[in-house]
Amino acid sequence: MCYSRCARCIGQFLLALAVLCIVANILLYFPNGETKYASEDHLSRFVWFFSGIGGGGLLMFLPASVFISLEEEDCCGCCGHHNCGKRCVMLSSVLAALIGIAGSGYCVIVAALGLAEGPVCKNLFGEWNYTFASTEGEYLLDSSTWSQCVEPKHIVKWNVTLFSILLALGGIEFILCLIQIINGVLGGICGYCGSRQQNMTAKRTTSRQSHNLLYFFVIYVFYLY
Repeated sequence: MCYSRCARCIGQFLLALAVLCIVANILLYFPNGETKYASEDHLSRFVWFFSGIGGGGLLMFLPASVFISLEEEDCCGCCGHHNCGKRCVMLSSVLAALIGIAGSGYCVIVAALGLAEGPVCKNLFGEWNYTFASTEGEYLLDSSTWSQCVEPKHIVKWNVTLFSILLALGGIEFILCLIQIINGVLGGICGYCGSRQQNMTAKRTTSRQSHNLLYFFVIYVFYLY
């Protein structure tokens, strides 16, 4: 059952990462814990794309729940073969992993665009705009320029930190879903790890029982004669 156990671990990690993505995205709406910037529409447009809440968050609950339930999944099998049903379940988990890849990929792309464009802030001239949009992300390497944003305080650090967290979490989710695609394909083609060993053990046990019955039968016949 190692393929299903691997899927279960991946699902648990995805569940935790999804919650963290939601929290990070929500924090982007409240720079320094203040709500007025959201109501006044002074936030980066990429905050409103819900990349952490939707893509890396809620959408990730679906593959996570599928992966976690794989170990207890009980299929009736096909043509009388129970393991055939198990393999079908593992292959079906690939579809859930593809949904996870779409959601995490969306989270990564939006977070990267948000980092490249920078936040909306009031500059030294009292104007609200994307101060670093023309730098093509070079402001990330020069923190001395961040003082050009006067309000909200520390907004550049706030945006850079949270978008970077979303970028990292989305990247990890993407890798985990990719691993599950490989795991699901291997589990579907090769079957569960323990199935072959269990079958061999069962055959050996049956063989030993047959030999024992034959042995007692021979002794019984010999005794009668």
